Amino acid sequence: MGFASPSVIEGPLGRLLTDPWGAIQSVLTELWSWVQTWGPITAPAIVLMATGSGLLRRWWYLRCQDALHERSRVITILAPPRVDSDGAEAMWSNLVGLVRPMMQRLTTGQPHLAWEYVFGHDGVQIRLWVPGVVPPGMVERAVEAAWPGAHTRTDEASPPMPLAPAEGRRQLVTGGTLRLARSEALPIRSKFDADPIRALLGAPVGLGVHDTACVQVLARPVTGRRVKQARRAARHLNSGRSTRLAGRLLDLLTPGPSGTKTSGSQPKLDPQTTLEFQAQNRAIVAKQRGAQWETLIRYAMSTTVPIETPGEQVSRVREQMRGRAHAIASAFSGFTEHNHYRRRRLRHPVSCLARRRLRRGDLLSVPELAAVAHLPIDEALPGLARAGARAVPPPPNTPTEGELIRPVGVSDTGHARPVGLQVSDARHHLHVLGATGSGKSTMLARMILADAEHGRGAVVIDPKGDLITDILQRLPEHAAERVVLFDADSRGPAPCLNPLEGPKEPAVDNLVSVFSRVFSSAWGPRTEDILRAGCLTLRAASNTPTLATLPQLLTDPATRARHRDRVADDPTLRGFWDWYDQLSDAARAQAVAPLLNKLRAFLLRPFVVKAVAAGPSTVDLSQVLDGRLCLVRIPKGSLGEDTTRLLGSLIVARVWQATTARAALPQRGRRDAGLYVDEAQNFLNLPYAMEDMLAEARGYRLSMTLAHQHLGQLSKDLKEGISTNARSKVFFSASPEDARELARHTAPRVSDHDLAHLGVYHAAVRLVVGGEETQPFTVTTQPLPPAIPGRSKAVRKAAAVHTRPLESRAEDTSDQSATTGTDPRRTRRAA
Repeated sequence: MGFASPSVIEGPLGRLLTDPWGAIQSVLTELWSWVQTWGPITAPAIVLMATGSGLLRRWWYLRCQDALHERSRVITILAPPRVDSDGAEAMWSNLVGLVRPMMQRLTTGQPHLAWEYVFGHDGVQIRLWVPGVVPPGMVERAVEAAWPGAHTRTDEASPPMPLAPAEGRRQLVTGGTLRLARSEALPIRSKFDADPIRALLGAPVGLGVHDTACVQVLARPVTGRRVKQARRAARHLNSGRSTRLAGRLLDLLTPGPSGTKTSGSQPKLDPQTTLEFQAQNRAIVAKQRGAQWETLIRYAMSTTVPIETPGEQVSRVREQMRGRAHAIASAFSGFTEHNHYRRRRLRHPVSCLARRRLRRGDLLSVPELAAVAHLPIDEALPGLARAGARAVPPPPNTPTEGELIRPVGVSDTGHARPVGLQVSDARHHLHVLGATGSGKSTMLARMILADAEHGRGAVVIDPKGDLITDILQRLPEHAAERVVLFDADSRGPAPCLNPLEGPKEPAVDNLVSVFSRVFSSAWGPRTEDILRAGCLTLRAASNTPTLATLPQLLTDPATRARHRDRVADDPTLRGFWDWYDQLSDAARAQAVAPLLNKLRAFLLRPFVVKAVAAGPSTVDLSQVLDGRLCLVRIPKGSLGEDTTRLLGSLIVARVWQATTARAALPQRGRRDAGLYVDEAQNFLNLPYAMEDMLAEARGYRLSMTLAHQHLGQLSKDLKEGISTNARSKVFFSASPEDARELARHTAPRVSDHDLAHLGVYHAAVRLVVGGEETQPFTVTTQPLPPAIPGRSKAVRKAAAVHTRPLESRAEDTSDQSATTGTDPRRTRRAA
């Protein structure tokens, strides 16, 4: 048998083996001596280092949090009419992409989001706070993609609750924090048959005017070390060891048996406990499988009372607030499963929610977070602001903006971009429908201003007056000299557009058709015969015929005798006047009364006489279509409904005569022009089928924009003609009855429900692009630019030149051309 050497016995290990207590006592003595010698020096250094490290970490944390609040924004989410229950998982899964690279996380931190339910006396708002470092539009697109039809409104960040009471009032506040009661490796409940936040949204119902409540869910995606900590906690949980430091020390001091031994070597297991642990392990594995979010839930309740409120009443109000706050916190008990939430105290709740700081929270999987933070699924939830209609993006080939594009609006989903209608595609005509105040006049004004800016011809019929007033205040300066203005409210001279000029048969047919359609309820064949014969007789006169001469022709024998001599070669007209003169005075008065009472009511208005019966026309509509701008402002309040319809229809008839005269020009010589008719059902009174008129206008390069309020204003033929041949459609808010019929043009992307719930300045659009009809989409119309001071007055002054006869203006142009050496024909073509 060998013996250990003395050197081994005298070593530290030998002394520990031969005299354990003496060796330990020796080490403690040496350690105490070292502490007495160096403790006074090292202890303050360690304390300073620990304090400095803590302050440095605190400073770095606050610096990173303050950096997140620079340029931060709040997104208000308007829920769609029907909420997809899987939308929240889609959104939070998409936003996992906010994770920054490791070095960026170490230097500037990881940005987080704040999902907020804000309650007030008028209902609940759902908002999403986004730090400034997140690119603009990223979160908005994720929300709209997750819930099709949802709308987002982005504003500068603001506190979810008032930070200070109004003057003379006192603020009472209570709140708390919700944290997981067990290990974060254990999941909460994430699968529900009903909406899990139904109780949460119902808890604050009945808030007063001065009451406010907020539930805030702070969340940031995590990776790396934070995920490893959660997995380590899961392993400790599976092994039965505590995840907390105090629990681990107790496990070391009081070790217990892992099971109850049987007579053999295997422990006896409780079947019920075994099944529970198996289910728990499966839940842990399922939670760890996907992406993780670090979350923290805070809630607060605030109200204000007058400063002079008695203490007893303040106590009652405070107790009521606490009850409501407890009800909000208790609503999260529905998420109890393997884990549950526990309330903790929160100091200064209102300011804490306003700062939106997240230091450390509990890990939740995407399904768990989606169960806590999502749009309400219940359709009948009171007080929730909802989006009126789904937002549908435009097709990729939709025109945006340019010289040859008329603006329509801006896409209201995804990346906002301008949407326009190509001038060549506008020849397929545009149908605009929308209630008063929905925004259609704003869209029409922008289109007309674009035509004026780029030198395209346009004729605008406005029976209300506001549209042309807005245009006059914003016209480009270079377009002022090209404006022809008919304004019923102007007392000065007016341009004249004689409806009896032009080719004889078309002019008379148009005039008779307008009268017969406007006065269809009191119109007969004899009245039409008298009007047609009288107009044809006036056309035979050597001087310019006017409607003002017609009553005198029918009632004065001397005037009638002079005109009869001019139509003696026409047997039809001569026979009509022979019959007319053979009537007795009473029979003649009875025959012409239905016509004369309408003519006199029309011609008794001074503006009407100046505009259509003052003599030769002072406006050449062919020149207007080639690049000028004719604005017809004939408000019903100034002229009366029948006079407005009759006057507007006569001007539309003259525009159509000028359009058909383009048949003599080659195709390349016909410039694009537009006819904009508001309240179109009142002015399309021509003797042609609507579909034929729209088809011919396309060939003559006249694009017609027909606007009105509802389908009930259109006759059956007019409605079918516009539906078929006005191929581009812009529908603003419509009644449910109209929406069902209009949805035939927009379904399935835009339903009848969407058409009936469009907001103000929000429209459903289906355009013709490249001659083909595209998929429908939605836009918001852009506001008009600010009015230019003095521009309306300057345009009116420049437009006064068109009240002079064409011959005198031609002489002035010839004299100016002779002085400057310019060819007047070239000048006219350039204009």
